Amino acid sequence: MTRNTRDFDTWLGQFKPVIASYDYYVDFDKAIANTEKWRSELHLMNSLLGSKSIESDFLALVKKYPDVLNVVPTLIAVRATEVPIYEVGMLTKFQFGGKKKSNRPQDYADFMRSTGLFELMESHYITNLLDYVMGVEVGLDSNGRKNRGGHLMENLVEGYLRTAGLACRNSEGRKIIDGNPQEVGVYYKELYTSTMQSFWGIDLSEITNSGTVEKRFDFVVRTAKGLFGIETNFYSGGGSKLNETSRSYKEMAQESERIPGFQFVWVTDGGGWKSARNNLRETFEIMDTIYNLNELEEGTFKRLFVQ
Repeated sequence: MTRNTRDFDTWLGQFKPVIASYDYYVDFDKAIANTEKWRSELHLMNSLLGSKSIESDFLALVKKYPDVLNVVPTLIAVRATEVPIYEVGMLTKFQFGGKKKSNRPQDYADFMRSTGLFELMESHYITNLLDYVMGVEVGLDSNGRKNRGGHLMENLVEGYLRTAGLACRNSEGRKIIDGNPQEVGVYYKELYTSTMQSFWGIDLSEITNSGTVEKRFDFVVRTAKGLFGIETNFYSGGGSKLNETSRSYKEMAQESERIPGFQFVWVTDGGGWKSARNNLRETFEIMDTIYNLNELEEGTFKRLFVQ
C-alpha cells in the first residue's frame, strides 16, 4: 500500500452533510401495518374517549374484551408486552401481551391513571385512537433511521459498483450463488471472512487474528487484480465511535498489506467526520484506498476494479 498522495483537507471538504432520500425519514408502510394490527382493539378503546366515568367503563371493557390491553403499551410509545414500573421500594411488572394477563384489572386501571392515559382520553385531546396510534408509530419509526441510514450508504455504493460494470453474484440471503471462484468482474454483498477463505482459498488470518475473529465486509469485489473487501459508512453526527472506527480501519489497512491478492477498501463520508478529523487523517495518510462519495461519482470504482 502506497502513502496517500491526495490532500486530506481538500478530500474532507468534499464530504456531504446528508445522503437522506425521500423514504429515509418515515417508513409509512411499516407505520400503517403496525397501526392496522390493533384496529379492532383501538375501535373498542375509542368508546372510552370523553367518558365521564372512565375507570369503571375501562374495567367493564377489559372484563368483556381483555385483548384490548394488548394495545396499551403502544399508547405510551413502548414496543413491549411487559412494562416495568419502579416506585420507591417496589418494582411492578405489568403484563399486557398474551391471552392470560398476570395483573388484576384494577392494576391496569391504576396504570392507565398513573401514566396519564385516562386524562388524555377523558379530556378530548384526541378524538380517534387509530389516528393517535398512527402518530405514535410514525414517531417510533424515527428510531429506524439509523438502520436506514446505513442501508442508504450501502445502496449508494452498490449503485457505483454496478455503474462500474460489476455484476452481483449473491442473493438477498447473502449466500454465494453461481459458485465460480475464478469469475472476475463481479461483487458479493455481506460476506464473512470464513466464507471468503473457503470459496477462494485465500488466507485471511492477518485480519481475523489467526481465525479467532469473524469479519464481515459490506461488499467483496473479485477482479483480475484479486479480491477487494469493502467497508462503507456515513456519519452525519460526531461521537467517540468515529475515532474507534478510524483506528480499527487503520489497523485493517495495515494488516491487509500482508495478504497477497487482497486489498481493503473503505468508503466513508458525512459531516460527522469534521469532529474526528485528526483520527481520520491518520488513516487517510497510510491508506490510498479510502474514498468519499464524490470520488465514486467521478468513476473511482471503474479505475480501481476495471481498468
